[in-house]
Amino acid sequence: MKSNVRPLFLSIAVLLGWFALVLQLDLSLIDRVIPLFPMLVRFFSYFTILTNIMVTLGFSFILFSPNSSRGRICSGASFLTAMTVYIVVVGLIYNIILRPLGTPKGLGILANEILHSIIPLMTVLYWVFFVRKQDLQWADVWLWLLYPFAYICLVLFIGYFSGHYPYPFIDVLKLGYPRVLLNALGVAVLFAGLSLLLIALSRLPWKQED
Repeated sequence: MKSNVRPLFLSIAVLLGWFALVLQLDLSLIDRVIPLFPMLVRFFSYFTILTNIMVTLGFSFILFSPNSSRGRICSGASFLTAMTVYIVVVGLIYNIILRPLGTPKGLGILANEILHSIIPLMTVLYWVFFVRKQDLQWADVWLWLLYPFAYICLVLFIGYFSGHYPYPFIDVLKLGYPRVLLNALGVAVLFAGLSLLLIALSRLPWKQED
C-alpha cells in the first residue's frame, strides 16, 4: 500500500514546495527596496530557502527520476535523514524563536507556513513511513554537519562585506563574533542532537517499505 501512497505524497510535497518557493521569491521581488542582485543574494542566504530547495529538489528527483544518479542519491537513507534534520531545525527555530519577531501579511502568510511548518512536517512523515533506515550509521552525523557548518561560514563571509545577516542570532553587527559563534555552537548541538536521535530511532524494528 505504501508504494501506492508514496507517489501521491511526493507529488503534493513537490507542488507545495515549489509553489511556496516561487511565491516567496515573487513577494520578495515585489517588496524589494534594494537592487536586484543584492536582493537575490539576501533571498538565497536564508537557511529556510536553501533547505526547502534541497527538500523540494530531493523529492522531485525521487518522484520523477528515481533511477538516475541524483534520484538514487536522494533516495538514500543517509541523504533523506540529513534532509529531515535540516528541515526540522528550520521548523523548530522559526516556530520557537523567530515567529514572534515578525508577522507576514497577505500571501506571505501562506508561503511562510508552507516553508516553515507544512514542508517540515511532511518531510518528517516521509522519513517515518517511507525511508529504509536500517543502514544508518552513527558516523553519518559528521557528514551531515558539513551543510550547516558551510552555511554559517558562508553567511558570515557575505555578511562581513554586505553588513546583512539573515537571522538575528547570527547578526555580528549587533551581537559581536563571540556571541554569534556561541549561538552557532548551540545550533550545531541542535543539529547533532537531532541527528543522533533519528539514528537512535532507526534502530527500532521499523517495518520495511513495501
